[in-house]
Amino acid sequence: MDRPIKKIVIVGGGSAGWLSAGIIAAEHQTEGEHGIEITLIESPDVATIGVGEGSWPSMRQTLKAIGISETEFLLQCDATFKQASKFDNWISGANDSYFHPFSLPNGFFEANIAEFWQAHSQQVTFADATTAQSHLCKQGLAPKQITSPEYAFACNYGYHLDAGKFSQFLQKHCCEKLGVNHVLDHVVNINNHENGDIASVSTKQNGDIAGDLFIDCTGFKSLLLGEHYNIDFISQKHVLFNDTALAVHVPYPEENSPIASHTISTAQTSGWIWDIGLPSRRGVGHVYSSSHISDDEAEQQLRSYIAPTMCSDHNLTEIRKISINPGYRSKFWHKNCVAIGMSSGFIEPLEASALAMIELSAKMVAEQLPANRQVMDITAKRYNEKFSYRWQRIIEFLKLHYVLSNRTEPYWQDNKHSESIPEHLAELLTLWKYQTPYSYDTHHTEELFPAASFQYILYGMGFKTQLPERAKREDKSLIANKIFNDNIAHTHKLINALSTNRELLNKIKQYGLSKV
Repeated sequence: MDRPIKKIVIVGGGSAGWLSAGIIAAEHQTEGEHGIEITLIESPDVATIGVGEGSWPSMRQTLKAIGISETEFLLQCDATFKQASKFDNWISGANDSYFHPFSLPNGFFEANIAEFWQAHSQQVTFADATTAQSHLCKQGLAPKQITSPEYAFACNYGYHLDAGKFSQFLQKHCCEKLGVNHVLDHVVNINNHENGDIASVSTKQNGDIAGDLFIDCTGFKSLLLGEHYNIDFISQKHVLFNDTALAVHVPYPEENSPIASHTISTAQTSGWIWDIGLPSRRGVGHVYSSSHISDDEAEQQLRSYIAPTMCSDHNLTEIRKISINPGYRSKFWHKNCVAIGMSSGFIEPLEASALAMIELSAKMVAEQLPANRQVMDITAKRYNEKFSYRWQRIIEFLKLHYVLSNRTEPYWQDNKHSESIPEHLAELLTLWKYQTPYSYDTHHTEELFPAASFQYILYGMGFKTQLPERAKREDKSLIANKIFNDNIAHTHKLINALSTNRELLNKIKQYGLSKV
């Protein structure tokens, strides 16, 4: 029980496997007597699903910690800058739209600015009034300049990326720079110790590979946690209905076509379409509920969405169908096995939480890596509590987008039925009728979605908060007006200083970003 944790075996590659390997290897030495040995076993036949092409700003810190050059990452992974998500036709379906920016509202910690914006809600949207970022996105502008050092920014940003190229890029870096062992082979058996821990995995060509901690990154298959340990899967289909996605790569009409600075999410009759701009192509897909629409009709909606931007001589032939089982495991760390990525759960691509959850999972494993087997169960308990909360928080936040819609199709109406709304979210919605979301609505450190995110969605969707008519001793209206005016000035300054996404990426290709 007191044997030290010295050997980590990661089963499965892709973004989950290689991010986990990189984050853990960057935290712990992999050489010498006191180093951690990290081995990643990857099947040579399993391709990356490649739907999760959007990241959060947390990816900047992750890549920097792993020791990756941002310039190399952008060029090698066909990556672009992502500053927000834009939601088209989610409110009523009548050409409406709003933004969820990555930057907090200006002056967020000085005053709950949402309270003061409400008096101006008919004149200006919440995002436009409180941040420059929505304005930058509308003009396709980048979040930084060519003179900005790597990972520095004028406006907070994450990335859009090619998931397949990202995995290959991480693999090369992890093996060459961080000392991770890479085994291309098929796992054919899982062997237990007498206490039920995994002792080793048997591979077809390389025999048994032993470890002290096993990380399951085998995707939806969940080979270790799901199939071997039979850890229950908690379905969320009754809350979030989408169970199918159709994904396709779409070429630009011209080589230098504009690249959107945000993910575009366009509501459909029974789901929504994502549109992600990379330098060489767009990644577009339709995620929907098979209970509300047929695959053929969903594909027709996808083709109708793409058609206006397609070259006349190009035919969409490689539309991939992906089945989604929305939900998560009842435990993520069991005995000496922890699941990271889709093996632990998946809901849907809305708000691109998949890569962020991989980052957070691997970060906690790296920073809380048990000294020995004796304390592992304590670490596992803490891990399971934290990530159960995080999955529930994701589900609530995604559901919020649906329950506020005024669309009339059965899918959207079904999303508003009380039995499909989590109890905690229903309580918050009642509370927010009379007070705006703020710091009391978030309880944990490293909260997935800050109160500002709830404000952007609530007020972007047209939610009304009726503040009680009570006089407060301290009048913050002057502070609020200054914040609004400062945002206008800051917006003008950035618009004049920043180039477009495409222009900046072309400059990076030519000159690279400064590393200082």
